[in-house]
Amino acid sequence: MTLKSYLALITLSTVTLIVIVVGLVLGYSLQNAYLEGITQRGLELGRVIAHNEKVIQAVELSNQGTSNDIEHYIETLRAQTDASYIVVVNKKAIRLSHPNPARVGKAFVGDDILLALHEGKDNTCVATGTLGKAIRNSIPIRHQGEIIGAISIGYLSQSTSTLIYSHLKETGLLVGFVYLLCIVIAVFLLIKLKRTFLSLEPEEIVQKFKEQELLLDSIRDGIIAVDENQRIITINSTAVEWLDKNIPSRQQVIGESLSLHSQHLSHFALEAKGQISKRSFSLGKLNFIANLYPMQHKKDQFGYVIVFYPNHEEKSLEQELITTKNYADLLRTKTHEYSNRLNVLSGMLQAERYKEAIEYLQQESDGYQKILRQIIQSIESSAIAGLILAKYSKAIDSNISFHVDNDCQLSDYSAHTSESLVTLVGNLIDNALLAAWTNREKRRPEISLYISDRSAHIMIEVEDSGAGIAKDLENRILDFGISSKHSSEQHGIGLYLVKKIVDQYQGSLDWERSEANTTVFSVYLDKQALSQ
Repeated sequence: MTLKSYLALITLSTVTLIVIVVGLVLGYSLQNAYLEGITQRGLELGRVIAHNEKVIQAVELSNQGTSNDIEHYIETLRAQTDASYIVVVNKKAIRLSHPNPARVGKAFVGDDILLALHEGKDNTCVATGTLGKAIRNSIPIRHQGEIIGAISIGYLSQSTSTLIYSHLKETGLLVGFVYLLCIVIAVFLLIKLKRTFLSLEPEEIVQKFKEQELLLDSIRDGIIAVDENQRIITINSTAVEWLDKNIPSRQQVIGESLSLHSQHLSHFALEAKGQISKRSFSLGKLNFIANLYPMQHKKDQFGYVIVFYPNHEEKSLEQELITTKNYADLLRTKTHEYSNRLNVLSGMLQAERYKEAIEYLQQESDGYQKILRQIIQSIESSAIAGLILAKYSKAIDSNISFHVDNDCQLSDYSAHTSESLVTLVGNLIDNALLAAWTNREKRRPEISLYISDRSAHIMIEVEDSGAGIAKDLENRILDFGISSKHSSEQHGIGLYLVKKIVDQYQGSLDWERSEANTTVFSVYLDKQALSQ
């Protein structure tokens, strides 16, 4: 099928479907509106007649056993309206009026009148009486606050259907005119699309788009194409991942301003002035090199293709070596420390000072055993319990006081949820440990942890004795690559991962400086979202 035929079929089918749906909705709405109008007219007419002195007097006399002919009077009123019939009944539901005089004096057919007679409520229903199926409106007649009778005003279905059909016919003509107008517009649209697509068939267009996406995604460098207004027109997955981790797909970036995702690249494009240029910039702690290639759209109006990639300098490798060396030194220090402790214990045993040896062992293990018992009793998740114990040992090794609140409580969760909680709690504690240790010269380093899921939320609070978050980083501390610590210590992804997990489980993340000059991070997670 050619492009023209394909588009013609889709357009015609779409227009036809829309017109049919609109026609049905209009018809349904018109019918409901007309029937509702009939109901309201019937109720209003009934309320007016129910207050008519002549009708009230006739019903009172009928209830007392005295006849009073109001049939002619009611029929005269009915002739001036569009109602099919108006029936007045007394308290015993005996007709006082009817279009058929032979039925006057007989009991009303149908139970719908009883709601008005017994409870004094207006009532509308579709019921079948002696004249056929009709929309019947029942209204009570009151005299001095007492229900003395009722009025039933009906609109026969056959008459109503005829009136509705006449209105629907007019609507149908209007919908038909709109349908023909849509066909004419669609023809002109198809001619325009044929020229715009350069006579390419749909399969060829789709194939070219797929080839372009595969080609862009196969390149490990970040690629962005922007127009003369710096709106993003093309971007590959690598560029999205580097610029903004919060964006799940590149389609959400298309059409947005480049400055929303990178001020550096936006400034580079403004300064390039239609020339090929090469610049360096940073994203958090990572350095990149960007090449800008101009694309001329119109006279003196340039868009750009921007290709950027990480700048792997010798400094990065040097820093990695320094970090590894520091870790090795730390291991040697710990080995020496525990070797000394073992030598002390060995000497006590050889000197047969068993009591002192036991006391020495007890002193070394009391603190750990206490926190171990506390965690086992309050934390059911083995993954979280193991994490807290590991962080406790790390804190003790760094001479940082680690306090776990006695009121902690956490149930066991699924493996996926536990993994997210481990990432969240681990990053919060790591940040707290580093902040407390960095500020150790000004105050004794310490952190505290509170975690509870007693309510509908999981509440996690981590408090540290650090110096807090700098003012210039408060609004950006949760962004990828942003860190308040030295570059050799952190890469600015801990709090970003925490924020990502909090958003995933519909929670909230806040921090504040307490009166004791400590930093408190508070996380609230919806337990219902965790179970989904």
